[in-house]
Order: sequence, then structure tokens, then C-alpha cells
Amino acid sequence: MKNLANVFSIIKTQSPFLYYTVLIYLIAIIPCLIGMVIDERTLMGVNVWIKPLKFAISQAIYVTTVGYLITFYPFRRRTKSIINNTVAFTLLVEYFIIIYQGSRGVRSHYNFDTQIDALLFAIMGIFVGINVLIMLLFIIETLRKKLDTTKVVQWSILLGWIVVSVGSWIGGQMIGQMSHNVGVADGGVGLPLLNWGTIAGDLRVAHFFGLHGLQIIPLFALFLSRKWKTTDQNIVIGVTLFGIMYASWIGYTFYQAKQAMPLIAM
Repeated sequence: MKNLANVFSIIKTQSPFLYYTVLIYLIAIIPCLIGMVIDERTLMGVNVWIKPLKFAISQAIYVTTVGYLITFYPFRRRTKSIINNTVAFTLLVEYFIIIYQGSRGVRSHYNFDTQIDALLFAIMGIFVGINVLIMLLFIIETLRKKLDTTKVVQWSILLGWIVVSVGSWIGGQMIGQMSHNVGVADGGVGLPLLNWGTIAGDLRVAHFFGLHGLQIIPLFALFLSRKWKTTDQNIVIGVTLFGIMYASWIGYTFYQAKQAMPLIAM
């Protein structure tokens, strides 16, 4: 908890707008939880407040990660501010659309039922696209520049950005087919809270693991660096092997979903 508090302190100092954006996500969790209890409406078999809850948690984690990792980059303060504010603003608008559509009991994604629904979905797509470009920028700059951290951590951050970009590409695959399920229509029985399909393929599984590689791989690198007293070269090899296994898992869940197979059949 002390380390997490330190992360938030750094983010608040470096980028107040991004920091308060994260607070908005965390605060939004409360009405989503209340909504799940008092609002019995469902959409495609799921309580209308589950999706806003999931996105509040996921985006809070991602925006916090970006705000912290960018402090390692030798960017000018203005450049950092532009990137942080762009990520925070675009994803916050996307979240407002998700919670607005959820409160109405209609789909936020793949929804062309009305002109307003289609416009909101298009806005989300544009803003997500902007964030994908920022991910690619981070990949390039992690290769080009020396970050203010160890070689091991820098390598893990690079792997994390590559994996999260793949996760975003999988999101693009869902947009391309205008659904996340494969083999059956979206909706129906799924795992608790996550709601991943249990009767057919679901691309959200691979998408989820892809998007969170940016946290998991660098955290593994920190853990290995502290626990394994060896050379940096050996630790880099260990992190690389872990990254390959993690990416392979994402590849497997993507292939599994494409074959209309659920991660867990029930």
C-alpha cells in the first residue's frame, strides 16, 4: 500500500488532470456497485451496471500505469503533459459514454440502433484509436531512449507496450466482426462479473490479458530483480521468457475463441 500511495503521489505532482481522472474512475465504482444491487435491469442477460464497473476498474489501472511509466521517459514536461492529458481525456470521454449508455439500458459498443448510438460508438472508436497511436509512440520511444530506470525494467516496459498493443489489436478484431463472441450471438451465460462466454468463443479473454500485460510483465521484472541475485543479462532472459509465455497464453486464448471454444465451458 505504501508503494501504491507513492505512485499516486508522483502522478498527482506530475499530472494533476490525469490524477483526478483516476479518482473519477475510483469514485464511479461506488454508484456502479449500488446500481447492481438496486437496479434489476439487464442487457443481453447481464446487469446494466456490470460493464461500467468493469471499465471503471480497468481504465483506472491503465491510466494510472501510463501516468507512472511516463515519469521514466526523458520527455520535456510539456510533452509529458500533452500525452497524459490526451490519454486521460479521451478514455474519460469513452467511459462517460459507457456509463451513460449503461444507465439507459442500451449497448455502448456495436450499437447502431439510432443515429445517436452510432455517433457515440464512433466517438469511442476514434478516441481508442488515438490511444493506440500513443501506445505505438511509447514502443518507439522505449526503443530509442534511455529511460530513468534499470535495463531490466526498461526491457519489461517495452515488452508490456508490445503486448498491450496486441491486446488493442484484438479489440479491433471485435470491432471488425461487431461482436465479441464467436459461434453465438453476444450475451447469455458467462463467468461471474467478467461475463466471459462459457458456451462459445469470447475474444474478450485475450483482449483482457493483452491490455494488462503492461502491468503484469514489469511487475514480474521487479519481482525477479529483487528475488534473483544474478546478472542483469540473466534477469533480462528470465523476463523475456516470461513475456513469451504470457504472449503465448494470449495467442492461445485468441485462437481458442476464434475456434468458438470458451475459456471455461459450463
